[in-house]
Amino acid sequence: MKVLIIGGGGREHAIATSVAKSKQVEKIYCAPGNAGIGQIAECVNIGVMEFDKLVQFAKENEIDFTIVGPDDPLVAGAVDAFEAAGLTAFGPRKNAAIIEGSKAFSKDLMKKYNIPTASYETFTTSESAIEYLSTCDFPIVLKADGLALGKGVLICNTYEEAKEGVKTLMLDKQFGHAGDRIVVEEFMTGREVSVLCYCDGNTIVPMTSAQDHKRAKDGDLGLNTGGMGTFSPSPFYTDEVDAFCKEHIYQPTMDAMKAEGREFVGILFCGLMLTDKGPKVLEYNARFGDPEAQVVLPRMKNDIIEVMQACIDHKLDTIDLQFEDNAAVCVVLASNGYPEHYEKGFVIEGLDKVAKKEGYYVFHAGTKQTEQGIVTNGGRVLGVTAKGATLKEARANAYEATKLVTFENKYMRTDIGKAIDEA
Repeated sequence: MKVLIIGGGGREHAIATSVAKSKQVEKIYCAPGNAGIGQIAECVNIGVMEFDKLVQFAKENEIDFTIVGPDDPLVAGAVDAFEAAGLTAFGPRKNAAIIEGSKAFSKDLMKKYNIPTASYETFTTSESAIEYLSTCDFPIVLKADGLALGKGVLICNTYEEAKEGVKTLMLDKQFGHAGDRIVVEEFMTGREVSVLCYCDGNTIVPMTSAQDHKRAKDGDLGLNTGGMGTFSPSPFYTDEVDAFCKEHIYQPTMDAMKAEGREFVGILFCGLMLTDKGPKVLEYNARFGDPEAQVVLPRMKNDIIEVMQACIDHKLDTIDLQFEDNAAVCVVLASNGYPEHYEKGFVIEGLDKVAKKEGYYVFHAGTKQTEQGIVTNGGRVLGVTAKGATLKEARANAYEATKLVTFENKYMRTDIGKAIDEA
């Protein structure tokens, strides 16, 4: 089987690493890929939004199975384009990927089908949003309706801060057209947990849980990023929480999408807040989380192609999804200054030292192969993942591994999973 993976980040490297283990797969292509993916796949210089070129490449190279990694092409209809050409692609179609593409849509869906989430209101003008804010309790959450690279969420502690936030999203257009419409949402407190789920339109099967660290600096300070590290499993995602989510969140979401004529096939990412009133949905994504995939997929025992094919064939109920009885921690090595201003082009040393160790992974996010070697080419550069019998052991292993990889401008948080391992 020939497989094409669309994307070029740490998530796609984690997917490619899992795909490479499948006995069904003889050749992997990745568009556009990165330096790390290039070690296990043939990278193709086609952008993730160039659907015509991607479809043409898939036809010319007799690709049997395409996996769409990032949110932008899914929301724009990449899977539809492949299916229209008679090709097999894994991921939700455009009309289902809207569950991530529009926060207003997903909030309205949850309200209509009684799926637990924070109370909210939606606005298309800054004036009406600011007028509503004068009636709110604080803190409050402002969300850009559209895709904003995981950064279009503002937590505002005062009315003045919230007014400024509306201006940032709707008038200054910091996230472009994603801020044409915004959601103003009740601020929830509790533990935040991420659960990725395989879906076949009828059946939904959750994977092992994970927790992400979004803020740039230690102690959850600094700006929101695409993710500075993760660990799996979450000790707060208990059997009781899992049972509640299966009954009140996961299956109802599948059923709701089907009832709306938007059958969801692919990966549903459920961002959960474990509040004192029970689990509630913070957000949905229509694909593997990044860096969550970097701690969840290395622990999965199943053949990923077999599971994805079962989703497409509406036979997910025949799969016994299994995960290793251990833990994994991912520490993101970033360029200093991320997520705002940072330099690129620094040579990365020591990658081979980590690659030789059993149970250790270096997933490339922002890297490029040059004549000088592999160099930094983004804000998030690498995800260093390690397994361990416990979270404490996995964390120690991951941080030990980060010492082996060096590049100028290297920055990382030093407290990924620390609160858990000290608990």
